[in-house]
Amino acid sequence: MILYNVTVSIDPQIEHEWLAWMRATHIPEVLQSGCFLESKISRIHGEEEGGVTYSIMYTSPSQEKYDEYQRDHAPRLQKDHTEKYQGKFAAFRTLLTVVEHFTA
Repeated sequence: MILYNVTVSIDPQIEHEWLAWMRATHIPEVLQSGCFLESKISRIHGEEEGGVTYSIMYTSPSQEKYDEYQRDHAPRLQKDHTEKYQGKFAAFRTLLTVVEHFTA
């Protein structure tokens, strides 16, 4: 299992508009790629320097599916985000491989 995390610091003045767009448009389009099983949005606390910070975590069933997303879908989807919110966000991406999964 692969976890793909996008950390975004967004201008507080457009936070609610951005969240609405992420929920209604961007995340559904990412999931429609067929490369991810689910997504979660989390607010990151303690990182408020100049913006409000969120983590968008996507779960992919395999490295191959993640690679497919990066090759066939990510360039367009990232371009859409950048064009819409140019100058109002900073983002970085992290790729994690699940080594072991525990439940209560």
